[in-house]
Amino acid sequence: MPLLVNGARVDLARPTGDMIRAHPHLEEKAKLLRSQPAQIVEPKGLLYVQQREFAVTTPKDGSVSILGSDDATTCHIVVLRHTGSGATCLTHCDGSDTEAEVSLIMSSVKSFSNSTGCGRLEVHLVGGFNDDRQLSQKLTNQLLRAFDLQPEDVHLVTFCVTELNDREEQDIHFPIIYGIAVNVKTAEIFPATFPEKGPDEDLRSAHVLTGAPLTNIYDAKTEQLRIGPYFWGPFPHVDFWLEQDDAQILQNLSTSPLAEPPHFVSHIRSTLTFLKEHPFPSRSLFPDRKPRIYKKNDEGLWEQVCSDKI
Repeated sequence: MPLLVNGARVDLARPTGDMIRAHPHLEEKAKLLRSQPAQIVEPKGLLYVQQREFAVTTPKDGSVSILGSDDATTCHIVVLRHTGSGATCLTHCDGSDTEAEVSLIMSSVKSFSNSTGCGRLEVHLVGGFNDDRQLSQKLTNQLLRAFDLQPEDVHLVTFCVTELNDREEQDIHFPIIYGIAVNVKTAEIFPATFPEKGPDEDLRSAHVLTGAPLTNIYDAKTEQLRIGPYFWGPFPHVDFWLEQDDAQILQNLSTSPLAEPPHFVSHIRSTLTFLKEHPFPSRSLFPDRKPRIYKKNDEGLWEQVCSDKI
């Protein structure tokens, strides 16, 4: 069944501007979301999702109450929720393989919702802006099309993407919202920033930079964050990139150089340094071919646990 707004099928043959005009409540909801200041989300109870990762859990989770992601420029952050079970998935999509990614997150939410007789699937899309290369618009269209292809009804509830998430300053366009969080218990979605993006931030970023597919990082049944095992070969021209100045890195390794958050270059440098230090993660990081496993401790923070104790 198709992607629905207020019970009516979305006409994907028409431009997204027409859809917004046909459903003015979507624009009103986007305006309301944009008007909220970004909340700083502390690590306690948080599961941070990086680019090309996803996590799904339910309100019964005793460890994780908030799913969140940020640093999205042309990327979109997607929240898919089943209103009956409360199963909630958050992912950070960059357009690498949108159709497969949407199928994956649909399956992950349905796996927690099959025994629930009532409820519906609702999707919230946030991110992107009017970028010069129109990458945001392309990703918006890909996501709408991918959800429309699903066998189940999916209800589009939040649509704060591309032109609805754009601001202009001195002829330069920027996203208004770079990051969001969802409270798994209450279903509230709000703009957010995250002082802590770990654990294993560099390792997870390196996985993306080496071309990883969308990866599930959380097992809600055991309440464990599982990172890896990840494998890659030596990163091409890593020394060359590390020798470049900030402007070159920004210009060549970003989809939207003028709109990146201020820490973008330092983050990329840190990831490249990690790749240089670990050209063969099968030897240095995952010699036993087992994931790095984390659980929340009594303070609500991630703590690594030995895999042989699981």
